[in-house]
Formats: sequence, C-alpha cells, structure tokens
Amino acid sequence: MIMPSDKDYKSTKRIKQNISKIKEEFEPLSKWIDKKYDVKTLNLIFDFINNSKSHPRLQVCLEYAKDKGKFMDNRTYNFDKTKQNEISEKFAEITSDYEVKNKPNWIKKILGLTYKTKNLFVYFSDFESIAKIEANENIPEKEIKKLKSEISNPELWEIDRRFDCATYFLHTNEQLKKYQDSEIHKKWNEQYFDLLKGYDEFEYFKKDFYSVFLDSKENFDTNYESNWYYYYK
Repeated sequence: MIMPSDKDYKSTKRIKQNISKIKEEFEPLSKWIDKKYDVKTLNLIFDFINNSKSHPRLQVCLEYAKDKGKFMDNRTYNFDKTKQNEISEKFAEITSDYEVKNKPNWIKKILGLTYKTKNLFVYFSDFESIAKIEANENIPEKEIKKLKSEISNPELWEIDRRFDCATYFLHTNEQLKKYQDSEIHKKWNEQYFDLLKGYDEFEYFKKDFYSVFLDSKENFDTNYESNWYYYYK
C-alpha cells in the first residue's frame, strides 16, 4: 500500500470498515503476528512479484505506523530479517495445514492454487498512513479556498495540500519568520485541523500532534524554480 488508489489499500479499508474479512486461511497467522509482536494486523495479502510464480511475497498490512516500525531494523532502516523469516516460516506452516485440512490438494496443485512458500518475501505496510493521505485528499478544493478566504490575510499566498499535510505559504521569508510558531500559526493549525477532521473517517489525526507547515513563495520561487514537482521531490 502506497496510495489510497491502490487496490491493496481499498481491500484493507473494507476490512477496517467491517464490510469484508481477512481470508479465512490467514486468520491464524494474523492472530499469531499480533500476539508475538504486540501489533494489530488488519490484512495479509499474498501475491507474486512481477507475476512470477518463483517470487512469492506476503504483505503484512498493519493498522498503525508505530506497529510497522516494530518490523524495521534500526541499523539499516530495512525490514528486520529475523522477523521476516519468522513470519515466512509460520506462513508456510499455517497455509500447509489449512490446505491439507480444507482443500482437495491434488485439485489445488493442478490449478496452481497452492501457496508458494519457498523464497517468500515478507514485507510490511501500515493502513494509518495511507488513510491520513486519503482524508487530506478528500477535502474539496472549494473548502480550501473558503478557508483561505476566511483567513483573509494578504500576506498568505497559498494553502497547498500534499500527502497527509498542508503547507501555508507566505509571500516572503521575512513574513515566514514573523508567523512561524506565532499565535496566528497556532490558530491556522486549529482551523485546518477542524476542517480535516470532517474527512478523517478513522480518527487517526490527533490535535495535540498536528501542525500545518509554513513556507514562503520566495523560497518556492528561488530554490525550486516555482515548480511543485521539484518542491515535493
């Protein structure tokens, strides 16, 4: 899961909304992961890298960003190989038991429907981060324009939304210094948060930890050639 448009995010969202459920054969593994690592798993998605049957992979869709952090190696900033191997081994054990008990195995093999566990690549994603992006993107542009109009500050050039955050652009660097961490900045935080909460379906945004960013058009023009692609690259 990378963006709200991803099919993996959409399928996991339906589980979070109690519209659908995790696959029956994955439920034991989900419970095992949650208990062993003290996390909350929403979904498990099995597929193949580039549709190659020799490169199976398993996506562990956790609910919270902090839970995903538990599977990262703090030294290399990659996934923790020990935990990847532990989950891979448990996946092979659980799916093998399920297939033997619940499916005509010879039919599964003929149709190529058995789970491939050799060289399984296990990786991790979190639902919370993508849901925050979706909430921010779901705010209608007319609501952003209305907010800017209500602020009615001639020194405010633009309000720009990207990913899960918003940036308020002043015209000059001097103005930026004036507003940074000011009482007006705090008010802007509250105003945008109140707008955002109306689209935060799962209530992941927390007021005490939310702040809009401030920047300047002067910086945007001088250092990024007035180009949004360069700015967010």
